[in-house]
Amino acid sequence: MTVFIEEIRYFSAEEIEEALSVSRTTFWRWRKDGDVPPGRKHRGRNLLFTEQEFAAIRAFANRLEPVPAPNRDQMSLFNGSRE
Repeated sequence: MTVFIEEIRYFSAEEIEEALSVSRTTFWRWRKDGDVPPGRKHRGRNLLFTEQEFAAIRAFANRLEPVPAPNRDQMSLFNGSRE
């Protein structure tokens, strides 16, 4: 449910979770860990986020991280070779 307060558009946590296809648990963990903005409570219960906060959350959700190169010592364990 998008809310306008004094002409500022806010998005609910549920809207963000749905738009980004993340579970409620994942979204709350990101907030708890400080990875995304914490949001604001509206009327003591509804958690809302500005468009800028939504953009930051989207950027975090869509981040790409490099995969570390395999450890050569571990490779010998998996392929059966002994070097």
